Amino acid sequence: MDLIRTQERASALVVLPQCGSTNAELRVRSADAAAWPHLSVLLTDTQTAGRGRLDRAWSAPPGTALAVSVLLRELPADRAVWGWIPLAAGVAMTDAVAAQLPGHDVGLKWPNDVLVDGRKICGILAEVSGAAVVVGTGVNTAMTGEQLPVPTATSFAALGAAADVDRLLADYLDGLADAVGALTTAEDAVASGLHAQASARCLTLGQLVDVAMPDASVLRGTAVAIADDGRLVIDDGCAQREVASGDVVHVRAAAG
Repeated sequence: MDLIRTQERASALVVLPQCGSTNAELRVRSADAAAWPHLSVLLTDTQTAGRGRLDRAWSAPPGTALAVSVLLRELPADRAVWGWIPLAAGVAMTDAVAAQLPGHDVGLKWPNDVLVDGRKICGILAEVSGAAVVVGTGVNTAMTGEQLPVPTATSFAALGAAADVDRLLADYLDGLADAVGALTTAEDAVASGLHAQASARCLTLGQLVDVAMPDASVLRGTAVAIADDGRLVIDDGCAQREVASGDVVHVRAAAG
């Protein structure tokens, strides 16, 4: 991979021909703080044991998807604010993908998926590692329509586009660095502007959704806002409830 622009933005950059999980690999390597400073990047286009949210397995045919993990060390002092980091990554990747897919509807599905025309092109998993956070993203780049794992997925190739991986990564790192930097300075998502940015890009807002709750129940209602702490606000017709985690299905999108 020719990653000239990415190299300019990453504090350290390692490209592996193959990797089990870039998040797991970066967590191990980050023990050497001097070699792996803030905004270090580890990536591969062949990940064999990737994981998504709720510890789900994530894999793709070799060379068809980009798995990239970024190490964040310069973070808000208040760890409660760290819950905004997946949304910061989502905003950054939404903008990076949208820049290469003009004419398509690109947005963020709360809390950590990037959708194009209603289908998932990218997932995000942020994991705390000591005093740092590792943010992993998986982007479907060269995956053909036949290789897509589910009908609700998409890729650059399936959309008839060739992903400029260097530009995608550079744009993503720029957006992530800016969002996390502002969040760290302000110690508040509203004051930093991240709350407004995430809300503006969030396709979940206004949707009728089903949320699979941790106790196995399902909450159905309309997503009306992102709360100041990053939770999703659901109006179930009787009251408004704030959801911190759970699988979210866009009911209208799924029905259509």
